[in-house]
Amino acid sequence: MQEKKIDDVRAFWEANPLFAGESSFPTGSREFFEEHSFVYEQDCFAGRIDSRIFPDGSNREKALDLGCGPGFWTIELARNGVKKIIAADLTQNAILLTRKRAIIYGVEIETSLQNAERLSFEDCSFSHVNCQGVIHHTPDTEACVREIARVLRPGGTALISVYYKNLFLRSWPILRYAARVLLAFGAGMKGRGRENIYGADDINEIVRLYDGARNPIGKAYSRSEFRQMLSRHFETEDIFFHFFPARSLPFRIPNWLHRFLDKRFGFMIFAKCRKALSL
Repeated sequence: MQEKKIDDVRAFWEANPLFAGESSFPTGSREFFEEHSFVYEQDCFAGRIDSRIFPDGSNREKALDLGCGPGFWTIELARNGVKKIIAADLTQNAILLTRKRAIIYGVEIETSLQNAERLSFEDCSFSHVNCQGVIHHTPDTEACVREIARVLRPGGTALISVYYKNLFLRSWPILRYAARVLLAFGAGMKGRGRENIYGADDINEIVRLYDGARNPIGKAYSRSEFRQMLSRHFETEDIFFHFFPARSLPFRIPNWLHRFLDKRFGFMIFAKCRKALSL
């Protein structure tokens, strides 16, 4: 496959904002944002947003929501006590959606068009950086981690998540045959050309397809790979998992089972990190 560049990433997400094509409502409407929030809470987090994602009291002064997409985390950061929030994204469409969401929900924010690989903010600008499901979509993921650390003040925190090589992905050479049975009964992700995601043979293709058939880049990391990448710049205080997309199954599973799968076999790995005081 031809090497993908940051311009390829920008072009895809500019044309395909997160959740557009999956929602049954017009992109940018109140109903669109409410449906997005519902799916995030009930499906991606199995009913409740994990409180570990948000900064503690000492680091709620000024946060960067890096890769804000349509602004879900921007609003949640405000609801969880962050005093000042700058929402940043690679695409103008995401910035516009986040502004709309903030107006609808009465949240005061700033926005900034940014490339996570080369942020324009000064060193030590933020007390917290929130970066959820973003840097696995960019060519130089390690550069993004380095930049997140650079713009954090000493003692500042970051919550970073990427796609995780969970048990299902690691076992895909075997599980793919069972998955094709589910596919025959209607399993798959709605919209964005992802309906045949369970028909993919390669785990890298599954990860890429999760955000759309034309998504140029999607990477997944093992726990050790993720920790190693972070260790060059951070002290990792906690690792946890979420995102088991029950909505992709052709049948409803019990809530208790969804919560179990979300916690143990989520497709996203989350790291709660702190920048060393000496840095």
